[in-house]
Amino acid sequence: MKISICIPVYNFDVRELVFTLQKEVETSRVEAEIILIDDASNSTFKKINKELEDTVKKFVFLEKNIGRSQIRNLFLQYSTGEYLLFLDCDGKIVNQDFLQKYLSFIQENPETQIIYGGRKVLASAPDENHLLRWKFAVERENLSTSLRREKPYLSFQTNNFIIKREILEKIIFNPQFQKYGYEDLLFAMDLKSAGVKIHHIDDPILNNDLEANSVYLEKVEESVESLAEMLKDKTLYSKLSEVKLVRVYHKVSVAPFNLFLGLLFMIVEHSIRKKLLKGNCSLRYLDLYKLGLLIRKMK
Repeated sequence: MKISICIPVYNFDVRELVFTLQKEVETSRVEAEIILIDDASNSTFKKINKELEDTVKKFVFLEKNIGRSQIRNLFLQYSTGEYLLFLDCDGKIVNQDFLQKYLSFIQENPETQIIYGGRKVLASAPDENHLLRWKFAVERENLSTSLRREKPYLSFQTNNFIIKREILEKIIFNPQFQKYGYEDLLFAMDLKSAGVKIHHIDDPILNNDLEANSVYLEKVEESVESLAEMLKDKTLYSKLSEVKLVRVYHKVSVAPFNLFLGLLFMIVEHSIRKKLLKGNCSLRYLDLYKLGLLIRKMK
């Protein structure tokens, strides 16, 4: 069984990740290939990562950024494995038998079509300027395997998963949305609609690049804008109806309540954002911030 290790690269030094993976491939004699596609990174990171051309099976450099969905679909053109393992470029391998855990699960469960391995961050909190992203990871994303299995589709993320090639050929990432945010949940719900089971195992990678609070908030704002675009499509609205933010929005979107909340958000937006930029605050402020932005974007 051959695995294609697929890593979309954007403005990050991916050498450590690739060398660690290559070491396990060689020592464990795993049948695998490593494919890198650079999504129009700046020249500094292109130069840094270019030395990997002789290490990996294929390294593709794109001239124009195509976004998180389309770049994952693009790996189908360059990979040859029966299974495709997708990893974020800012991930760090923390288990010596990382690849072998995936392979063992598939060998023991030959019907497997897709597996999510999980994610983790450093146990100690970073400085306050980088605290918001870390808090969100610890409190909302880095769930135990047992908790992820309770909601297998809502707990799915694209930072570390393996999928059978024939499934991705049938159910691709929706190329309509190029902006950051919710493309992973939309993909998971497409899998759910098609009756494809997502398995969850304990095989996490470390998120090795926590953004500053200001950078993370910009990503949050972009993700809510992307979600709003999805929700304007009635078909996608129904698919995403299980997402917590969508459920809350649905309850408050009836006039005149939504108008009142929209006006209230205008008044408190600056103070909420100020709290979030400090980092050390309750994530409920982030929830309110997202809801306010979504109400605004859905007008």
